[in-house]
Amino acid sequence: MHSADYKRPVDDVSASEIRLTFPDGNARSFPAGTTPAQVAESISKSLAKKAISATVDGAHYDLQWPIEHDASIAINTMQDDGPALELIRHDLAHIMARAVQEIWPEVKVTIGPVIQNGWYYDFDREEPFTPEDLSAIEKKMKEIINRRDPVTTEVWDRERAIKYYEANNEPYKVELVEAIPEDQQIRMYWHGHWQDLCRGPHLQHTGQVPADAFKLMSVAGAYWRGDSDRQMLQRIYGVAFKNREDLKAYLTMIEEAAKRDHRRLGKEMELFHLQEEAPGMVFWHPNGWTIYRTLEDYMRRRLSRAGYKEIKTPQVVDRILWERSGHWEAYRENMFIVEVEEEHAKEKRMNALKPMNCPCHVQVYNQGLKSYRDLPLRLAEFGSCHRYESSGSMHGLMRVRGFTQDDAHIFCTEDQIEQETAHFLELLSSIYRDLGFAKFDIKLSTRPDVRVGSDEIWDKAETALENAIRKVTNDYEIDPGEGAFYGPKLDFKLTDAIGREWQCGTFQADFNLPVRLDAEYVGEDGAKHRPVMLHRAILGSFERFLGILIENYAGKLPFWLAPRQVVVASIVSDADDYVNEVVEKLQARGIRAEADTRNEKINYKVREHSLGKVPVLLAIGMKEVEDRSVSIRRLGERSTETATLEQIVEDLAAESLPPDLA
Repeated sequence: MHSADYKRPVDDVSASEIRLTFPDGNARSFPAGTTPAQVAESISKSLAKKAISATVDGAHYDLQWPIEHDASIAINTMQDDGPALELIRHDLAHIMARAVQEIWPEVKVTIGPVIQNGWYYDFDREEPFTPEDLSAIEKKMKEIINRRDPVTTEVWDRERAIKYYEANNEPYKVELVEAIPEDQQIRMYWHGHWQDLCRGPHLQHTGQVPADAFKLMSVAGAYWRGDSDRQMLQRIYGVAFKNREDLKAYLTMIEEAAKRDHRRLGKEMELFHLQEEAPGMVFWHPNGWTIYRTLEDYMRRRLSRAGYKEIKTPQVVDRILWERSGHWEAYRENMFIVEVEEEHAKEKRMNALKPMNCPCHVQVYNQGLKSYRDLPLRLAEFGSCHRYESSGSMHGLMRVRGFTQDDAHIFCTEDQIEQETAHFLELLSSIYRDLGFAKFDIKLSTRPDVRVGSDEIWDKAETALENAIRKVTNDYEIDPGEGAFYGPKLDFKLTDAIGREWQCGTFQADFNLPVRLDAEYVGEDGAKHRPVMLHRAILGSFERFLGILIENYAGKLPFWLAPRQVVVASIVSDADDYVNEVVEKLQARGIRAEADTRNEKINYKVREHSLGKVPVLLAIGMKEVEDRSVSIRRLGERSTETATLEQIVEDLAAESLPPDLA
């Protein structure tokens, strides 16, 4: 909108009027109760036609909602991706529920929120939905969209809403109405003749939803209100975008993601497995453990050079420490508890497998008096942690119950926060580049409403983090109010080869735990002070990061990380002795090489080792034996090349070096 589009502002605002300020700074007065639709109409007819919603004082408003107070306002159109996608997906949730009830009137509806890339809706239906049912629902949804039915809304009182849903035999809606707090509105929406309870906002008619840019994806079970003692419902998931091209791109990405699924590749490459007797715990096979150890060795070298001192702390710790740190109260339901009967105490003591390393690191710090000269002190641990995750949330390596963090805590003074943040950002950026992730996003989460520490300390911590980021990049996002209760934090999201984002690294400033666990240092003034504790991780957890690496590279890991780097395969059995000699020379240079002298055709061997994602296959027949050469075939390439034995050993030895040693 441009200022020229506005009518002349009114300067004299009466008590029954409100003043609305537009994005360009211009302000106008309107009668109290004016709707965003009326505001858009007052600006221009073309804007009124394009308008889909409004942003009022940062809140997303339906065009039909009255505005009763002075506010900032921006009119949204389909060009505004965030509001547009939210409305499209929210309306499709209602349209899907309406379609289900038009096909099967006996089905009872519950809730249908917007989620990433789409929505879901939960239904109570005796018969399970089938793939054929999903096709029928999609067809009916498109019919509803083409009807262009108006969407209207009203605010009802609680008694009227309950009577309406009782009369329509919708018990889940009755329960939802009864749970709405007394001070909140009960808003009813109609999409044509079909009605739903909803906070809104919504589009103005069903025809505003693009009919060719959505797809129903799957059906899953879901307990009503997440309670396993309640009714099992059927949850239908859908995805939606602004246009057909975006939908097609998303579905292509999903197809590519399925090909890269680390669980499938883990089986093909013989990396790991999981089983019912140890849910959420990884059984690493030799190939997978080789990748794990290679990555761990790389991280250990990088941390050592960056001034970290590696430690190891216990896995089982008495509840007393968790109570002092605050984790027992805040995190008890996610902790594995172990009861131990101590002979000397003649009583049972309650212990917990550690879900994080922080309190134990403070215990190491507290051994011996620390001076300001000892700071910053960087303590690192590849700490084995356990957290109780629900069975439904676990997913291969991406979400497990037993995992190892590349964890570290930096104890420093307040004046050192900025330099330690910059030091960490430099290290993290370098490691991500080495591992193939040149692009990552930074989010700075600032003070929440409920927090510990003075505003002065928060000002210092937030300013220090932001100043440190700016020394590296100006490309970061501020997430107001989303910091931890003990301090602001930085979160780092990687973008993989097919455009997916993964939350991995984190950096948090903590003024709380050193107080709770009595950490101190002697300052330059001779008095005792509390250190600041900086929590930081780069990979997050080895298990999850390895899953991300496998999917990012589709199993074709960089040569230095590949568990089986070279297979030397014989074409004829007379070449076996030379094959073994080549393997020995490669292994002597630290290359993970193995021989394949089975009585199988070379094409069979090529196919098998390609499926196992072996980066380099050296084929040897009698010609290679005579010439003391090798025939080289790299994974994903059809052509082959020939090199002398000495040359290939030197080349592969150089290629096998990790990035920090190359």
